[in-house]
Amino acid sequence: MIIYDALIIAIRGLFANKLRSLLTMLGVIIGVGSVITLVSIGEGVRSHISGQIQGLGSNMVLVTPGKGTAGVTATSLGGAVSKLTFEDALAVEREAASVSNVAPVIESSANAEYEERRLTLVSGTTESYNEVRNADLASGRFISRGDVAAYKDVVVLGDLVKRELFGGASPIGKTVKVNNKPFKVIGTMKKKGYTLTINNDDRVFIPITVAEELFDTEQVSMIFVQARSPETVSNAVDETKRIITRRHKRRDFAVSEQKAILNTFQGIMGTLSGMLGGIAGVSLIVGGIGIMNIMLVTVTERTREIGIRKALGAKRRDIMIQFLMESVFISAFGGVIGIGVGLWGSRILTDIVPKLPTVISPWSIITAFSFALLVGLFFGIYPATKASRLDPIVALRYE
Repeated sequence: MIIYDALIIAIRGLFANKLRSLLTMLGVIIGVGSVITLVSIGEGVRSHISGQIQGLGSNMVLVTPGKGTAGVTATSLGGAVSKLTFEDALAVEREAASVSNVAPVIESSANAEYEERRLTLVSGTTESYNEVRNADLASGRFISRGDVAAYKDVVVLGDLVKRELFGGASPIGKTVKVNNKPFKVIGTMKKKGYTLTINNDDRVFIPITVAEELFDTEQVSMIFVQARSPETVSNAVDETKRIITRRHKRRDFAVSEQKAILNTFQGIMGTLSGMLGGIAGVSLIVGGIGIMNIMLVTVTERTREIGIRKALGAKRRDIMIQFLMESVFISAFGGVIGIGVGLWGSRILTDIVPKLPTVISPWSIITAFSFALLVGLFFGIYPATKASRLDPIVALRYE
């Protein structure tokens, strides 16, 4: 009953000084709310971009120029220019037993023009791109093997390019100029959205052989390699490395698995989420200091009460439990309000900035609330100890 009685006294004390109690809880409310909101932003971004990486395609392996990690080119490394070619991609497709599809890509910006002109990203590729990248068609057809072999001037429009050049009209069969060269529209793509910072809808696709002529290059920007199954991805990586190294006589390219890219990114974002939560948690420490200050004031104000209780037989343990319960109850009540503030803040952020995804993490709620309780307990120990050690005679004489 000691704890129950102490809890009742704590609740009465809390509501007896409503404004002071609210101000005391403010640091805890802000701290818990900040932890939940910031972690929800970090988790939302991680979930969103992880989905984009997984949307690159299933069982995907990425080959890029340069000896660094995938995506870092030789130019950025300051080394000799590395050249991945269409022939490298054909060799991998022909010789790698663990590979089902290979899609080399030449990418460059160019003007696409129908009645209006707009700058867009041109991707020169092969028929395999549609399957490797899960790039679904909205209408018409994608580039075929015959288009690549015959150097046909055909183009497939991304969703954004199609809407901006043709509006709601069908572009199939129409002629679009890419860098002033006429191309026949044979298909349009479904809306796919962003992959990291690249808008997949703001691009057009042409045969890779035509792209080599259009941009006067034999170097491909990257090669997408699709393994036959999740179990053969590692074999596909090894075979791709072996085949291209043999052709180049050196390792001047980088190969990475989709899973490795995803794991690296998730690790980085997990650390970032933890850091955001830790930074927000500092306000909980500040809130704890506020609780301790107010509890010290409360001990001073209730010195005579403490003396009377001790004179009537209350032990040091009873006094200590009473003030600890008050401190913990303040932090717990503030923590509950802070959870509501955090959930509301995450919802408001999503409504205000639709492109900023938030994911409420149960562990962030549990961690923030538990830490709030520990803060109340830790910062309540000193005031409670001070109260329990008061001499009853001195306390009764206190004015």
